[in-house]
Amino acid sequence: MVEMIEDIDPARLRARLEEVHAVAGPDVEVLVAGKYVPLQLMGALAEAGVELIGENRLPDLQAKVERWGDTFTWDFIGNLQSRKVRDVLPLVRLIHSVGTESVAKRLAQYGGADTEVLVQVNVAGEEGKGGVEPEALGAFIAELPVRVSGLSTMPPFTEDPEASRPHFARLAELAAEHDLARLSMGTTQDWRVAVEEGATTIRLGSGLLR
Repeated sequence: MVEMIEDIDPARLRARLEEVHAVAGPDVEVLVAGKYVPLQLMGALAEAGVELIGENRLPDLQAKVERWGDTFTWDFIGNLQSRKVRDVLPLVRLIHSVGTESVAKRLAQYGGADTEVLVQVNVAGEEGKGGVEPEALGAFIAELPVRVSGLSTMPPFTEDPEASRPHFARLAELAAEHDLARLSMGTTQDWRVAVEEGATTIRLGSGLLR
């Protein structure tokens, strides 16, 4: 169960974001995971200078877009069920988690020439985890009817950021092999390593907000 944030100090969050941007550099997007933030606190994110929000659940995305609209850029970062593709697409700039044949079929139905997605790769080969296996990536990309601009991954959780490095490095290799520019990888505990390995988007959550 996600533990929701109860209060956000915009000044403190702005200072933390500035620290992240100083390390990550101007070419790395900082995506804030919205699943920790209730609807009534989204204004504090705007006040702190947050620009990019990633949502994991369609109902949360719908409610927040209805209330906050163009205040933020919206991405979808959660596990994407095929039956929800039609409703997600009009609300987001980018889907980070395309990784199943059923979702690919829905994208063929509801996507268009301007639909942009990232393919989620199960780099670590974790059983039961979503994403395309590295050896199947080329064929999966070739079958997608929309624009694939990059890859994403979530390595096994670890307290040691260095343990994530080989997974990030492998994702960067796969992106280079397929001439893809975007790399969505790295969360609160390992984003610095992700940036060193070429991340273009890092996803920060409760560790940034609390």
